Amino acid sequence: MPEAEHTVRIQRPPAAVFAYFADSENDPQWRPAVKEIARNGPIGPGMTYRQRVAGPGGRPIPSDFRVTAYEPDSHLAFEVTAGPVRPVGDYRFEPVADGTEVTLKLSATLSGLKKLLMTKPVQQSMNSEVAALDRAKEILENQA
Repeated sequence: MPEAEHTVRIQRPPAAVFAYFADSENDPQWRPAVKEIARNGPIGPGMTYRQRVAGPGGRPIPSDFRVTAYEPDSHLAFEVTAGPVRPVGDYRFEPVADGTEVTLKLSATLSGLKKLLMTKPVQQSMNSEVAALDRAKEILENQA
C-alpha cells in the first residue's frame, strides 16, 4: 500500500495555517499537480471539491474529493472520490512555540492489476504531494 508522510513547521498561528489548508482552492499555489479545483458549497465538514490533476503525459484526470474530518485549527482529512486512484489524506496541526507544525499523511489501497502496475508511480506521486508542504510553508511565511 503506497503511503507518504511529511511534517513542516510554519511560523504562523494555527488558525491562519488551518484556514489556508481548509480552503483547498489554495492548493494550486503549492501543489504543482493541481490543474483546476472548485469547491462545491461552503468550507466545512462534508464539503466536496471538483479537482483535475496532471496525469500521465500531463493530461488532466479527475481527482474529486470529500472532506471527512474538519476540526478547526487541529485536524483535516479527506478521501478522493473520483479517478483511477482514490487515496485518503490526513492533516494534523499542532501549535508549537514559533507557530504551527503541520503533518500530512497520504495512503492508497491498490489491488489487482492496479497494484501490479501503479504502485511505483502512485508512491512517487504521493511523495511529491507531501513534499509540496515545503512550498506551502514558504507561501504562508511570506504572507506574515
